[in-house]
Amino acid sequence: MEQRLRSNPKRLLGFLMTGILLTVFFLTPACQSQKKASGPAQPVVTVLEIVPRDVPVTFEYVAQTQSSHLVNIQARVSGFLDQRLYSEGDIVKEGQVLFQMDPKPFQVQLVQAQAALARQEAALETARLNLARTKPLAQLNALSQKDLDDATGQFESAQANVEQAKAQVETAKLNLSYTTITSPVTGISSAARQTDGTYISPQNSLLTTVAVLQPIWVNFSVSENEMQKFRDERAKGLIWGPKYKDFEVEIVLVDGSVYPFLGRMTFAEPSYNAQTGTFLVRATVNNPKGTLRPNQYVRARLKGAVRPQAILVPQRAVQQGSKGNFIWVVGPGGKVEQRPVTVGDWHGDDWFVFEGLRGGEQVVVDGGLTLRPGLAVTTKPAAAPVAATAGGPPAKTGDAPGAR
Repeated sequence: MEQRLRSNPKRLLGFLMTGILLTVFFLTPACQSQKKASGPAQPVVTVLEIVPRDVPVTFEYVAQTQSSHLVNIQARVSGFLDQRLYSEGDIVKEGQVLFQMDPKPFQVQLVQAQAALARQEAALETARLNLARTKPLAQLNALSQKDLDDATGQFESAQANVEQAKAQVETAKLNLSYTTITSPVTGISSAARQTDGTYISPQNSLLTTVAVLQPIWVNFSVSENEMQKFRDERAKGLIWGPKYKDFEVEIVLVDGSVYPFLGRMTFAEPSYNAQTGTFLVRATVNNPKGTLRPNQYVRARLKGAVRPQAILVPQRAVQQGSKGNFIWVVGPGGKVEQRPVTVGDWHGDDWFVFEGLRGGEQVVVDGGLTLRPGLAVTTKPAAAPVAATAGGPPAKTGDAPGAR
């Protein structure tokens, strides 16, 4: 047989082809049955169970610091500036001498006023003695009534002259005291506007400024849109906030660090700015060490608002479709459902969901890109979210809690 096949190549080729066809015929049903028995593998997704909870939220705004009491140090009298007695930019105390003007001309004026007072007092004494002599003589009809009236008038006029001279003395003393210029408050000083030897007049009377640092004001603006958004969410019960004076204000410095002292809102502008559509809100913050300086840019976080029974989902769980945002929800039988949702603000790595989800439902967090409605999936739990605290990342709910 083997020799016949070797001698006839065509017969050998046909024999081999027949063997291959028989092998394929018998093996194919076995492979198909094995494949049908195993079936396609279900996709594995990570799910998170929805647990509503009260979530403290904050409102963050760009703010600028302002001195709570800015004082212009001005000369009250005209004269030559002798010297500056403080270091520019230093903290000055209340009552500390800042400038000294030339006192000599004012000392001369004081001496002149005192001399005029002495002269008027002497004239008063003369008028008093003259009246004392005239009264008894007039009573004895030794002098006429006119003489008595003249003596009385001279005495009263001398009294008035004395009072006037006293006032001029006080004025001269005040002018002399004004040559020593002191700080009325404790604060940080600015650069001197006038140099030593300059003649000071009403036109250049501003010498420097002193800004009070304790406490310090923090100003920020809230837009009309943010205010309306807050009112709408409060009306729907999506957020709760105290009165504007009950909000605590946390200051975030330029490097991201949190200022150790909390402030309170103390003022809200009653009307909007017509040019910007915003209104001013002011917070007062303790600044005992002078860390915050006037005109410094910071961020103000308003703490005290709460979203009651809020639903939070990771941001990666929310997808964008042609009809808006949606989330995959695992329903009965492990089948997924595409659920449209209404989302709000971000809160750290999570997203507030206002409509579309209920407590106890399971949301697909990871593995949702290849899903389709009705597909059965295998689930595994995601890590539980960290409970939000009042000091957590801010939810950028742009409301003005300054609303009254």
